[in-house]
Amino acid sequence: MKEVSPCYPKAFIPYGTWGGSWFPAWHTSALAEVDIARFAADAMPYILGKRNIQISQLDYLVSGSTIPWLYKFWTSPYLSHSFGHRIPGFHIEQACATGLQAVMKAAAQVQCGSHKVVGVLTFDKTSNSPAGVFPNQGTYRRTEVISDIWDNFGYDPSSGQSGFNQATGETSMIACAGRAARKYKLDLNEVLELAFLRYQQYFEAKDSGFLDKILFTMKILDVRGQPLGIVDDDKGIRRYGSLDQFKGERELDTCVTAGGQTHASDGVFTLLVTDEGKARELSQQPEISIQLIASAEYRTEAGFMPDSPAFAVKQLLEQTGLTMKDISTVYNHNPFAVNDVIFAKMLDYDWHEMNNTGCPMVYGHPQGPTLTRVIVEALEWTVKLGGGYALIFGCAAGDVGIAAIFKVTDSRGGK
Repeated sequence: MKEVSPCYPKAFIPYGTWGGSWFPAWHTSALAEVDIARFAADAMPYILGKRNIQISQLDYLVSGSTIPWLYKFWTSPYLSHSFGHRIPGFHIEQACATGLQAVMKAAAQVQCGSHKVVGVLTFDKTSNSPAGVFPNQGTYRRTEVISDIWDNFGYDPSSGQSGFNQATGETSMIACAGRAARKYKLDLNEVLELAFLRYQQYFEAKDSGFLDKILFTMKILDVRGQPLGIVDDDKGIRRYGSLDQFKGERELDTCVTAGGQTHASDGVFTLLVTDEGKARELSQQPEISIQLIASAEYRTEAGFMPDSPAFAVKQLLEQTGLTMKDISTVYNHNPFAVNDVIFAKMLDYDWHEMNNTGCPMVYGHPQGPTLTRVIVEALEWTVKLGGGYALIFGCAAGDVGIAAIFKVTDSRGGK
């Protein structure tokens, strides 16, 4: 494996100190009814407890979400108070890039010596999302009411691109994917074949038990402490029996069909970033070392968000001196199948080799924890391969692409 110095050499991710809920589609589970922040605060010590880690071992918390929740003003200090261990921390938000950004910021905390065991807690609930009322003297109504999910998905204030078609369900996001597909002259059949493969990859990982290593069944209680339901599946996923069935869906925009795009969902994911000594102490397998090597961000032209991750990856490879041939694992946070095909064209990469255990296009998109789950799946897959470089990337609102490379080393004789 070609050697590249990590950007935060003092920061490590202890293997196995991670996990999360399944991602049920919005309004399909009891998660739709809960205070998602309190649920996340309860879930973190539960998950870490399954890894034999006490919540009291954390000395800092980086939280991340994108949808307003009750008492969000208080952010991480409120969350840590809620799980019973009052530690400092802060909150981060960057649409779908939130999970990766939170991990990067946690690594920076360890690198500068401020803290030794930093928890990353990411979550979002798209179900029953709030509406906000904003004074706005620039409009004749002098007040704007924003439905946080649909209005932000339907309108890009930077480009002015908007639109929600109730008949087709098309939003400005779908139009963005179609626009990018036309720019790169994508072939619909190739996009559909890729999307169908992503479903196969997901169900193979699920049926093999791979996902059970990182996803936990969680009981949901109401305010009285009575059972409200159980979250034990990525509910809302269609299971296509054949490619022909998949191809039978109507095009919503160029190369975009219902099965080739993600769906809104709810969920939580957590992991730890520590110094080297604590990583060995807390790791499920101390012989495995995981470090963040480098990261990059790129903003593409307005309205072409699906190509921004590929540009970010190109920038990242250039700054590290690595090539795609040096990468063992490739995982994309892909709200659309279009994203993967564009990446494959721009990087001259075989899209069959990506997202080996599924992807957000299939299992859903709660935004805040989405890339955290992608990171964990990619790292687990890289460990299964015996080590190597894991490339993780995705897009975010504002036509931004984000990418990072993690190095997994197994002293038992892996890469």
